[in-house]
Amino acid sequence: MLSAFTARPIIELKQRDKSKIESILAYGDRLLVGLNTGSLRIYRVNEPIDEPDVEDGVPGSTEGAPPAPEPNPVDLMREQEKFSKYKIEQLAIVKEVNLLVSLSNGHVSIHDLQTYELQETLAKTKGASTFAVTSNIVKDPSTGVPSIVSRLAVAVKRRLLLWSWHDMELASDTNELTLVTGIKTLTWATGTKIIAGLSSSYVLVDVESNVVVDIVGPGSIGGAPGQDGGRFGGVGVASMSYIGIAGTAPKPLATRLGEGELLLAKDINTLFIDSDGNSLGRRQIPWSVAPEAIGYSYPYLLALQATKGTLELRNPETLSLLQTISLPHATQLHVPQPNVSLAHAGKGFLVISERFVWRMRALDYDSQIDALVERERLDEAISLLGMLEDALLKDKEGRLREIKMVKAQRLFDQRRFRESLELFTDVSAPPERVIRLYPPLISGPETPIANDQDESAEASHDGSEQNKETIVDAEKTGSKDIGASDSAHRSGEADSTKPSVKSSHNDRDETDKDLEVRGSKEILEGRDLKIATEELRVFLVSARTRLQRYINPDGTLKSNNSSAVSALDEGSQPEVNSLLIKRSSSSLTGREHQLRDTAKLVDTTLFRAYMFASPSLAGPLFRIDNFCDPDVVNEKLIETGRYNDLVDFFFGKKLHRPALELLKKFGEKDEEDEAAPQLAGPRRTIAYLQNLPPEMIDLILQFAEWPLKKEPELGMEIFLADTENAETLPRPVILDFLRGIDKKLEVRYLEHIIHELNDTTPDFHQRLIDVYIEGLKSNDFVDEEERSVWREKTLEFLRTSQIYQPYKALRQVSTDDPNIYEARAIVLSKMGQHRQALDIYVFKLKDPEKAEEYCNQIHLTETLPASSPLQSRRPSVLDPEDAPPSIYHTLLSLYLSPPPPHKPQWEPALNILAKHGARMPASSTLDLIPEVLPVKDLESYFCGRIRSANTIMNEGRIIAGLRSSLVFNEEAKLRLGDGIPGGNGGRNRRVVITESRVCG
Repeated sequence: MLSAFTARPIIELKQRDKSKIESILAYGDRLLVGLNTGSLRIYRVNEPIDEPDVEDGVPGSTEGAPPAPEPNPVDLMREQEKFSKYKIEQLAIVKEVNLLVSLSNGHVSIHDLQTYELQETLAKTKGASTFAVTSNIVKDPSTGVPSIVSRLAVAVKRRLLLWSWHDMELASDTNELTLVTGIKTLTWATGTKIIAGLSSSYVLVDVESNVVVDIVGPGSIGGAPGQDGGRFGGVGVASMSYIGIAGTAPKPLATRLGEGELLLAKDINTLFIDSDGNSLGRRQIPWSVAPEAIGYSYPYLLALQATKGTLELRNPETLSLLQTISLPHATQLHVPQPNVSLAHAGKGFLVISERFVWRMRALDYDSQIDALVERERLDEAISLLGMLEDALLKDKEGRLREIKMVKAQRLFDQRRFRESLELFTDVSAPPERVIRLYPPLISGPETPIANDQDESAEASHDGSEQNKETIVDAEKTGSKDIGASDSAHRSGEADSTKPSVKSSHNDRDETDKDLEVRGSKEILEGRDLKIATEELRVFLVSARTRLQRYINPDGTLKSNNSSAVSALDEGSQPEVNSLLIKRSSSSLTGREHQLRDTAKLVDTTLFRAYMFASPSLAGPLFRIDNFCDPDVVNEKLIETGRYNDLVDFFFGKKLHRPALELLKKFGEKDEEDEAAPQLAGPRRTIAYLQNLPPEMIDLILQFAEWPLKKEPELGMEIFLADTENAETLPRPVILDFLRGIDKKLEVRYLEHIIHELNDTTPDFHQRLIDVYIEGLKSNDFVDEEERSVWREKTLEFLRTSQIYQPYKALRQVSTDDPNIYEARAIVLSKMGQHRQALDIYVFKLKDPEKAEEYCNQIHLTETLPASSPLQSRRPSVLDPEDAPPSIYHTLLSLYLSPPPPHKPQWEPALNILAKHGARMPASSTLDLIPEVLPVKDLESYFCGRIRSANTIMNEGRIIAGLRSSLVFNEEAKLRLGDGIPGGNGGRNRRVVITESRVCG
């Protein structure tokens, strides 16, 4: 068991001394002992309250020097024989007012703390059974000034009497309350609330408001409010048997625990409450015998079993029995104030019997934790660490984390995988430590921390051996101290202590052997391994999240996270240290490299876990950034035939060439491979290439060739897809590549970048025209319809594109091939050679409609820029003699005066005169008309001219009238005003009557 305290007798009444110890009080270096004779003995405590640190079981001293003789623990300074006429039942001090309070013969008396002389016997306290004292610092609610308030509560049968001191001044009034039954014990819960243990129950009394709250608990703790069973009220079966043996009812006990917690105990029943009297809902302490006294010495719960002659130490959280100390005939506990604060930590307490006073010396807390861990009481060690303050331990957080990891490993050995991995996750355990618990199927045949594991194991083994020696020496020292009272006790305690040390060694040896056997023989497999692997995945995902706080997906340190950089640079944060596989490097670069190693270990193990427990979940891991080992993944996925996942993994790791080679291997096959049906055909390769960046154009073109040859339409999606990658690929390189495969693919790409992406590069436009014209010259068409479609695309692009250079295109269309006549005409038009273009339409194509349409387009092109919104009237019908001939005049001259050997074409010429005669100068037009042409055939021409002249004249009249009306309106506004109130009043009010304006 734990050796948290060792008992050392400091006072022993001599055999000839017939007095008995009734009460005790310790404060400072003074120890007051009240005897049954009424005498008060005052002792001075010689040994320091704070014990020296013990290292390796030897108190701190000069090495090689002889040990100094131990001084007497106490010296009797004086004895106040007439302190009281009767036995001194209870002692307490009110330090702030320098008073000593005693209970004797049913009276409470006040004494001077320095001289121990009686100052006053409180008359109201006649018949008192117990009292309690408390001192607290209270702030004044109105001024906020702190003051010391001390209170004395005295139990007199059913009455509760209260005295108070405010800043050393006794209050004039005495408060008095009457409770339902006699008061047996008093315990202060807070500075203003007190627990009163009654005959049958407990009550909580607020001394300021006089409110009494009944506390309801199990068994003999208390029943419903108002119940009173007399002397035996509320006593259970166990209590009745206890009463039958001892002859008295169990005393209601109470003690304060941690902040705001109290423990009530009566018989073997217990109840944990808060300072308001509410139950905390915790289970009862498993006592087999009712304790004689209870107490709290930070951080342990104390119980004195008088019938057994032992003192029990328990953990107040787990209620586990940690230590049992043999103290024959002990009757009382005395814990010096403050008993629940950090100021009391490690200072021990006192236990008394009729003849002895024992001082309980505390072992340092680090040694206590070591002892619990060595005895495999990990829950107790964790609980104790949680209760202790940081200042009392060396590296509390680190020790607590390490013990929790040891506990998690024990849970793992017990096949409690979920609890184990959850605890590993809570403490942010190093990933490699958890991974080592698994067989090579999950952890891998080799890990980057194999050598470190051996070194850490040796270091931890040396440390545990050193701790064992420390504990053994401390226990031997404790056994020597506890036997200092007399020879009988010395021999008994030594015999009882030695076997416990030996048994602890045996227990540790057996535990080590069990662990070695477990580690060597009980290998995880089958269903257990699958369950453990499922839980491991959750832990590894949490580890990945922690790693992402410090490193980027590419393995570099996150520069935008200043706290992460600082933590890595200092290497002081436990979370950062828990992620590092090796901690030998102190440089930032070294730790960054170690973080990458940890990330690689975590992701690779997570991959193995997925492949073992849930292979279908391995794919999503590859679609996010990861640090998996490519060799491990490649081997495992090929072994299981998961080629599609392997491609995803290669893409995530930017291993594009192996991925594309794998896709080509399965995609080029004529028949679908059963091992990888998803990789059949070029579709998967095309999708992969579409996601590659433009910088990898050489790799793209290398593996794009076979999809283009196998399925050209689908393969062109590599370059034509509506994605950023496709639009930013280097276009000249692609054009050269496509030209080497098929010119039709080149044309399709050129059409895409020009028509859809609006590329205005002259070379691309010129190249598309060259390819179009070459296509027209060739006969590489399936049918006439395909040729017609090609011709229309060529002509449309020649008309609409303004970027290509016509003189270069003219060289391509300089032949007499009928297929390119119209294309040549469009190119000549772009060059401004309209007569040559019309010559092709009239004589080579012999298409008057296209010739007329061409003239219409040229006419609109020439007239639209000259028009203006301010131009409100047409040019005069009487054209000047030097007016340049229009495009229609050129066409008419080709019809009527064609070059040889062509003959005049009267019908299309007359049609042009009828439709567009008004747009041509009359003099030059009539000169072109031969004399042999009948005037009757020119009727439509002259009618059109006359109609055009009349239209112009009528438009002029209308415009003149509108202008005149506008002038009249504006002049009226100027002279007469606009008629609006407050508006323009006009220059005068005279009205001129004219033919166009009359009165009325």
